[in-house]
Amino acid sequence: MLYLGTENALYVSFDDGDNWQPLQSGLPHAPVYWMTVQERFHDLALATYGRGFWILDDISPLQQMTPEVRASDAHLFAPRDAYRFRNVTEPASVTYDPTTGYNPPYGAVINYYLKSATKDDVKIEIADASGKTVRTFDGTKNAGVNRVWWDMRFDPGTQFRLRTSPLYAPEVTVGPEGWRPAPGVEPVGLLAMPGTYTVKLLAGGKEYTQKLRILKDPHSTGTDADIQTQTKLVEHLQNELNAMADTVNQLESVRAQLNQLETQLGDDANSKSIRDAANELNNKLTDFEGTLLQLKATGRGQDDVRWASMLAEKLAYLARQLASTDFPPTTQQVAVADELSKKAEEARNEGQQLMSKDVAAFNSMLRLRNVANIIVKTP
Repeated sequence: MLYLGTENALYVSFDDGDNWQPLQSGLPHAPVYWMTVQERFHDLALATYGRGFWILDDISPLQQMTPEVRASDAHLFAPRDAYRFRNVTEPASVTYDPTTGYNPPYGAVINYYLKSATKDDVKIEIADASGKTVRTFDGTKNAGVNRVWWDMRFDPGTQFRLRTSPLYAPEVTVGPEGWRPAPGVEPVGLLAMPGTYTVKLLAGGKEYTQKLRILKDPHSTGTDADIQTQTKLVEHLQNELNAMADTVNQLESVRAQLNQLETQLGDDANSKSIRDAANELNNKLTDFEGTLLQLKATGRGQDDVRWASMLAEKLAYLARQLASTDFPPTTQQVAVADELSKKAEEARNEGQQLMSKDVAAFNSMLRLRNVANIIVKTP
């Protein structure tokens, strides 16, 4: 493969110079004065006259392009190694600095070829060493070389879906889908540990696979064993949060139905007794849910200063802190995780009791009065 820089463009040849085609890919039309290929990361770097440096990240798909690839309906290129870098403090700079470059997205780059554009779904699956699928996402569907980035995160945890307004803030309403996210407990997937993963491309009814190596940050002093110990505890906390999200989502569904029921009741004595029972049940559910989530939080302003964090926020905070480095948990973090896990288990049991007894008793009363039951969704 040959590259050619001219006074106003960049070209590439796949047949030793017999044929050339432009390789601008965002490069302004400027004189190309020098070029080099970074061997480890397969980046093509150019020096131009008057327009600064230009880098085409990861040209490995071009290096692997053959007549057989171009003739195939789809092809998944062998990905380059990806580094599990940790963030560092960014240098202070103004956002409008014209001399500042832009880094590629963080993560592993996945390149594949489609002979023609398609309207069918194109899926990317990532499997760990045991064969378990840990991430699934959509791919682009363009003819030619497509590029997507995996942020090296596993599938995110269960979303907390609140179907009621915050306490004392009725102006904050649910979104068009009928729910709003819970502030402070946004789901985040686990960061993949160093190791070998399998990338799967699902396109045109066929499956294509390649191996992908994720490498530890070479600047990190944490060992693979440290990362494994840390990830195990973070995964445990995420499982606790997933179970708690199921409980909260169930509570929110019931509370939203109780609120709806109250708006449909009349002013007769029968409706008043149902309304009183609904208010009593709603208050009991709200009090319990308030031990799991800070129900006053609006997701704006200074919620974390004005209102105390509850069990879910504490679990999420601990998980974020643990996952922010490559080091194993401290003795104190392990102790706090154990304490929070015990409280989470007690909360699950209490939530199940509320559904199996209190909500069931309320539904029995509704049936006796020929009123439609509250639907309790199974997590």
